[in-house]
Amino acid sequence: MLLHQQQIQLSSYSDLYDLIVPKENLLRKINELIDFTFIYDELVTKYSSTTGRSAESPIRMFKYLLLKTIYNISDVDVVERSRFDMSFKYFLDMVPEQDVINPSSLTKFRKLRLKDTDLLNLLIGKTVAIAIEKGIIRSKSIIVDATHSGSRSNPFCAVQILKERSKILRKSVYKVDPSWTSRMPKKNDQDDLEKEIAYCKALKELIESDQTMSLIPTVKEKLNLLKETVEDTRDNLVFSKDTDAKTGHKSADSSFFGYKTHIAMTQERIVTAATVTSGEKGDGLELPKLLEISQENGIAVDTIIGDAAYSGKKNLKLTSEQNIKIVARLNPIISQGIRKYEDKFDFNKDAEMFVCPAGHMAIRKARQGKKNIGKNQVDTYYFDVEKCKKCPLKEGCYKPGAKTKSYSVCIKSDLHKEQMDFQETDYYKEKAKHRYKIEAKNSELKNVHGYGRANAYGIKSMQMQGAIALFTVNLKRILKLED
Repeated sequence: MLLHQQQIQLSSYSDLYDLIVPKENLLRKINELIDFTFIYDELVTKYSSTTGRSAESPIRMFKYLLLKTIYNISDVDVVERSRFDMSFKYFLDMVPEQDVINPSSLTKFRKLRLKDTDLLNLLIGKTVAIAIEKGIIRSKSIIVDATHSGSRSNPFCAVQILKERSKILRKSVYKVDPSWTSRMPKKNDQDDLEKEIAYCKALKELIESDQTMSLIPTVKEKLNLLKETVEDTRDNLVFSKDTDAKTGHKSADSSFFGYKTHIAMTQERIVTAATVTSGEKGDGLELPKLLEISQENGIAVDTIIGDAAYSGKKNLKLTSEQNIKIVARLNPIISQGIRKYEDKFDFNKDAEMFVCPAGHMAIRKARQGKKNIGKNQVDTYYFDVEKCKKCPLKEGCYKPGAKTKSYSVCIKSDLHKEQMDFQETDYYKEKAKHRYKIEAKNSELKNVHGYGRANAYGIKSMQMQGAIALFTVNLKRILKLED
């Protein structure tokens, strides 16, 4: 049963907050910036109004998750810190002497109350509305990109994750007492997950056996994080598979197993839209959704800034219909042809044939592909292979034994020709300078708020994690721009 628990609680100790929590405190600023009753309104239907025990305020539970993301700590530590940290208590609307929740309640809240809630769009939309209301967003450009997050059950990285967590824990211990270097259990030097789990267990037991060391806050936080990771890894080796996660590629020779978060943000670095997909999905396919959501959130878009992944023909057509410009380079295959520019095959406009670097003209051409099927047609020019066999420049140009020698170029559509001309304008070059901003935002999400790896299993959980992380960075950005 959920009571309307948003009323101010009275305590003779509440005045302590004015003394202990300064005006410039981040959590005080967030509380003053946003009215969190929209969370209550969104989740009230998930509770029974007549049966069961009185439930904890959904606003307070959401704020616990927000604190966990802001400070990148475990469920156990966010609750424990709320017991003695007055800024946490103030943020949670608790009176100083009030007790905290059981950490397990956070898991239940995520699974039972936030399930089937479109938290991602709700939270981004709320922060964008605040930014617009305060006049922070002035530009009409959005910058788009995707950032990847490794799966919680990544089979290729589980050992490395545990090794990294145990390393961080050891370092925190050494800072307190360097003599512990001789007391530590022997490290696992193999890529064996069971052996690494056994090592982490031995490390945990050793530190917990020393009550003085295990209760030092900096050590305790790292210890709890390692314990949480070990428990989650062990459970899901047997009982769970992250079937929603897929293998994606960061480059031609590097891959990851997990998810992609596709993000749109303004030049002021306010995130206006986001979608979460499995790791193998292409970036360009998400552009229509990012544009639509940004517009629904009140952004008047006239320019989209991104990399070559967003300059596909369908995206150019969509944006052209809305008089929106795309500051994204065309794929070199389209702008330069299939061959490299360095080949220097010249086009003879009188003969309408290409001439090779040795001066030989193509003997025929053929058109490949069909019109209006979403891909450009290609003209392929064929050369006299007998001349190629004897050519002094054949090395790197003609493959020995090949029966044909050809040179292909794409037939550019009007959209592509317009985009190529646009790429040479001063407007394009000036706007392209802003693309780095979204890379910095992705770095903040990963390095400050732990978004490099999924906290739980499944795409729904990843969407929830993304929603709170993006809500956090938007709030922080708004506060910074207000100062």
